[in-house]
Amino acid sequence: MYVVKSTLSDADRKTVSEALQGALVDLVDLSLAAKQIHWNIVGPRFRSIHLQLDEVVDSARTHSDTVAERASTLGVPPDGRASTVAAGSGIGATPAGWVKDTDAVGTLVDALGRVITRMRERMEATGEADPVSQDIFISITADLEKHHWMFQAENA
Repeated sequence: MYVVKSTLSDADRKTVSEALQGALVDLVDLSLAAKQIHWNIVGPRFRSIHLQLDEVVDSARTHSDTVAERASTLGVPPDGRASTVAAGSGIGATPAGWVKDTDAVGTLVDALGRVITRMRERMEATGEADPVSQDIFISITADLEKHHWMFQAENA
């Protein structure tokens, strides 16, 4: 049932809704992973990385809201429930317990890299179907790539 109607064809709406839902799951999980590490990081670079992790959390939360609202705009109810995120995220497991600063950076580099790869796939998938959603993916990818670069520089 579609309460909100979109001007997209059914096929395009399906393609775009799958891309948006996948992005929502990845972004919610990215925010959770970054916050988990934020709480548990230890080491000589604790403070700077601790603060940098909050920047990733803020970005991921802002982007997840944008993605969810785009899905709603197209008549597709977004699903950010914990069970959905756990079942569909491409990030992988976040370490439990204390995380050494260098390991924390490596974990974020890997997580961001996975999300960026999937966002680029979504950019490609939505280009013809919905350039507006593609533009959202382009913007998100640019922002995540900036975080990715900054975290890579931390362990260089």
